Amino acid sequence: MTTRTYAGTMVAVNDEGYLTEPQQWTEDVASELAQEEGLILTNEHFEVLYFLRNVHDKGDNLTIRSVGKSGVTTIKDFYRLFPGAPLKKASRIAGIPKPVSCI
Repeated sequence: MTTRTYAGTMVAVNDEGYLTEPQQWTEDVASELAQEEGLILTNEHFEVLYFLRNVHDKGDNLTIRSVGKSGVTTIKDFYRLFPGAPLKKASRIAGIPKPVSCI
């Protein structure tokens, strides 16, 4: 485990850059993580990020399908917001562990 500084705060991360202590997450930390992914976060992004954090806090499994069925965003918009590997990127930016369904 290593630490990185985001938004002036040292946070613990694993070797893939995912926060190992989700309680260290803030919107400012998320914004800097997003910049590393080439993204600038909007309110639409944050709605998805908060949804992912809530699902994680409940202990439920995250999948692209569950995000699409959430009513927060469609699968098409999820890919638009987090292009490439949306669940993997969004989870990292949300400060939660990489979902088991992600390679």
